[in-house]
Amino acid sequence: MITAIRVPAAVLAASLLLAGCQSDGGAAQTRAAVAADGAEGTPAPAATPDAPEELPGLGLRTRAGIPSNARQMVVVTGKGRNSSDSTVVLYERTDSGWKAGRQWPAHNALKGWTDHHMSGDLRSPIGVYALTDAGGRLPDPGTRLPYDHSHGFTALGTGFDGESLGGAFDYVVAINYNRKPGTSPRDWTRPLGGSRGGGIWFHVDHGGPTHGCVTLKEADMKALLRALDPDRHPVVVMGDATSLAR
Repeated sequence: MITAIRVPAAVLAASLLLAGCQSDGGAAQTRAAVAADGAEGTPAPAATPDAPEELPGLGLRTRAGIPSNARQMVVVTGKGRNSSDSTVVLYERTDSGWKAGRQWPAHNALKGWTDHHMSGDLRSPIGVYALTDAGGRLPDPGTRLPYDHSHGFTALGTGFDGESLGGAFDYVVAINYNRKPGTSPRDWTRPLGGSRGGGIWFHVDHGGPTHGCVTLKEADMKALLRALDPDRHPVVVMGDATSLAR
């Protein structure tokens, strides 16, 4: 049974987040070849097992959606198409390939994943999306992304397992599915229309599944916020393991 989230009008935009879930929204781009970083006449270092040229677990279709200028990639891998459990790894592009950081446990939507998200389907959108904007109820923890500090991020009510949602929006990073980049995560512009959902964020884990977002423990959210660098054009690659391998 879905527990209704009761919120006052003043925080409606923030609390509506958990009801959103979207698909690619046209964010995918054909991947171009990555230019060598070595000096002229000097070959760039070869990829190594610790820093592969291509990330394990990502198939040709998924890799085709990754922009050629992306130098940070947050990979969210769901345990199954219908699972609400996933893992998150932040990769950094180095001269010799992609270097993996720590692995963090995460939650996604109650019913798992979908290639074509619709509002209310209780699935997280599969795809590649830019990460350009952040915010939260608590002050900026030190991110380089634009940060909207506002009490409008207050979360009220309970989740699917009866857990409190208090603090869920203390820190958030907007996932650019069906939203206008360069605006606060609270901006409710929906380029694909309201039926395609929206408000898909990384935010603080509340101990249970979401309507479409990806959640991390508070310390992990702060670490993600501090690591993301807009000059490195960060993106999230998200979906269940089988779908990401396509």
